[in-house]
Amino acid sequence: MLNAFEQLVVLQERDRQFARLRAELDQIPPQRVALESRVNAAQTSLDAARQRGKLIETDRKELELEVEMRKQRIEKYALQQFQTKRNEEYRALSHEIDGCKAEIVKLEDRQLELMEEADGVHKTVLAGRHLMEDQKRDADRLLAELAAREASLQQRCDELQEARTALAAGVDAGLLARYERLRRTKGERVIVGVDHGACGGCHVSLPAQIIIACRASQETTQCPNCGCILFYTRDMDMMRAE
Repeated sequence: MLNAFEQLVVLQERDRQFARLRAELDQIPPQRVALESRVNAAQTSLDAARQRGKLIETDRKELELEVEMRKQRIEKYALQQFQTKRNEEYRALSHEIDGCKAEIVKLEDRQLELMEEADGVHKTVLAGRHLMEDQKRDADRLLAELAAREASLQQRCDELQEARTALAAGVDAGLLARYERLRRTKGERVIVGVDHGACGGCHVSLPAQIIIACRASQETTQCPNCGCILFYTRDMDMMRAE
């Protein structure tokens, strides 16, 4: 095999390694977002529970004020009863007092419901806080691991890119241009060997003259079916499969 082809095969391997590393790097941002979203979701749930607790406390205080207002009315009506000498007015005041007492019973029942709900929300807040703390701790650890992995991958990518640039500089410009064009259209594996008389890329049997030209390694030989650049080494099996 010509030295140029040897360099091109090595270049292709560098490009394939770089593509794998780049793919790993591209997976890190979504993983980071997923971890942060998990923590944010736990925090949002905790905030919602806390907000519900505050609303319950506000409603409970408003009910206390309503009860106190009814009690003050009862005291007012009772005083008016004591002062009145008219039976009709007395009965009307008694009716108002009974109405206030009934309203107080309803308000106090609602207070009890809110207290029970507040107990449940309090438990939810405690559980949510523990969950959020656990999620945050795990996320911080995993994010640190992702950052270290990202830095390592980026360093390896930079090193490969530097080595690739130096290697490409030594490849024939025409051959390099053909390789780059094929790589853009066909993917990362465009320099292939011959296996049992077939193209190592598309695995279609090659004409005898193509195999002979490939063995001679005097010029660039491409597979007539897929267009991959063919190369030959002594350990390749050039015979056609029966």
